[in-house]
Amino acid sequence: LQHMSVAEAKERLQDAPEGTFLVRDSSHSEYLLTISVKTSAGPTNLRIEYQDGKFRLDSITCVRSRLKQFNSVVHLIEYYVLMCKDRTETPSNGTVHLYLNKPLYTTAPSLQHRCRITINKCTDQIWELPLPTRLKEYLKEYRYQV
Repeated sequence: LQHMSVAEAKERLQDAPEGTFLVRDSSHSEYLLTISVKTSAGPTNLRIEYQDGKFRLDSITCVRSRLKQFNSVVHLIEYYVLMCKDRTETPSNGTVHLYLNKPLYTTAPSLQHRCRITINKCTDQIWELPLPTRLKEYLKEYRYQV
């Protein structure tokens, strides 16, 4: 989670590859968080709505009920990152597609955390690995792929 303004997010994403994103505090008083992402047309922002204990992307009313809801922001981000990895279509007719590929880090994650992400991407059988129980518990604490 980044503590920055819209202008700061835009500046940080300006030279980043398409699909680079960050999660920051929302500048809108009705929302807690916003995803800022670099699209083919430049940086843009998506508000994250929190309602009835669930998170989803903010949208126009007629579409809102069809958007998937999540128990956590991490689940929301992971879902859209994985969904974007499966997408093979390319934008046409001037349409800007939203891709979430990789987070923009202001500080590098620890090697320990990067290893945990990599192991979780490679297997869902953590308890079967020949590792000490304490290490297996650490790996299970963060089961996300982003």
